[in-house]
Amino acid sequence: MTLISIGNGTASRESEQVVAELLKEMPGAGVHYVITNEAGASVYSASKLATEEFPNFDVGQRSAASIARRVQDPLSELVKIDPKSIGVGQYQHDMDQKRLSGTLSGVVEDCVNGVGVDLNTASAALLTYISGISASVAKNIVSYREEHGKFENRKDLLKVSKLGPKAFEQCAGFCRINGGTEPLDATGVHPESYDAARKLLSMSGCAVREEEKIKAFEKGITDKAALAAEAGCGEITLIDILHELEKPARDPREDMPKPVLRSDVLDIKDLKSGMKLKGTVRNVIDFGAFVDIGVHQDGLVHISRITDRFIKHPLEAVSVGDIVDVTVLEVDEAKGRISLTMVDPEAKKKGRTDERKASSGRNPSEKAKKNGGKKPHREKYAPGTIGYLLAHKND
Repeated sequence: MTLISIGNGTASRESEQVVAELLKEMPGAGVHYVITNEAGASVYSASKLATEEFPNFDVGQRSAASIARRVQDPLSELVKIDPKSIGVGQYQHDMDQKRLSGTLSGVVEDCVNGVGVDLNTASAALLTYISGISASVAKNIVSYREEHGKFENRKDLLKVSKLGPKAFEQCAGFCRINGGTEPLDATGVHPESYDAARKLLSMSGCAVREEEKIKAFEKGITDKAALAAEAGCGEITLIDILHELEKPARDPREDMPKPVLRSDVLDIKDLKSGMKLKGTVRNVIDFGAFVDIGVHQDGLVHISRITDRFIKHPLEAVSVGDIVDVTVLEVDEAKGRISLTMVDPEAKKKGRTDERKASSGRNPSEKAKKNGGKKPHREKYAPGTIGYLLAHKND
């Protein structure tokens, strides 16, 4: 065991204290813990799907399994829950529910298809969001896998009941098969482009997963349009195929910040003004963003302190799930309020000083040199006023 997942719901603070104390007794064990957003876990634990997955578990155990799975593979777990139960905004209940559900389902579908699924491990709930696969077909895929063993290639999908050629054409590019009979099945290349992919591999003298060689081949291409015509595909398809051959089954989530792993507990009493911490954005509202910094209360970053540029809404700069660096501004222990900033105060001060120097054209020391070491004269009164005229009556 190297990681413990703790839900951020009821008694999470007490659980965190217990885990932190246990880890202190295990120095050098390399075990960390992470606070996981458990929104919707209770809804899932009481659902029909959870009952089918864990028939021998009670509701609490199903919730615990869901929280653990969210750390291992968040996408596969969160698709089992209605997006509205996860928490998508403070005004979600005021909107047209049909349109809201349709939009949220579309976003989830885009995410799943963008990442892709492993055909031999994906659940029926996850497969349902793949283009061309309905709920009944998803169950048939899982049933076929349980009966005949793992899929060896994408063509085996055509043996699944109710999955015809049209559905195969839609879903094949989003289904991955690792360790199958066809190496290209592990990539996002659609079967229709396999011939073009093989021609490119032949021309480059490379094989799938030879990242450096394929990158060198791509850099050496002088006429992409001519190469695409020779391979029998379009120029955009050519670029996509080369990127897929470099890193088959690459996960776009790998470029995102890693979750904040903790090995100790932080109490609001320990927070001091000026402390720099790393946290996770938990909620974004009109006037700012709430950031989890490891204490029971989330800290508030006001919209004016999210970035040093003007923004009309916090979503222009941050979104839920972002890992951000914050500085503690103020702590009200009695009311349980924590004020944070994402703008470095020191950098902001330096920036303002530099701006003043740039706008003045010369810094004060240069002006003093030209006046014989004296500070430059500043007019006390504005030109044209009575004070100005009296001050300059002898001029």
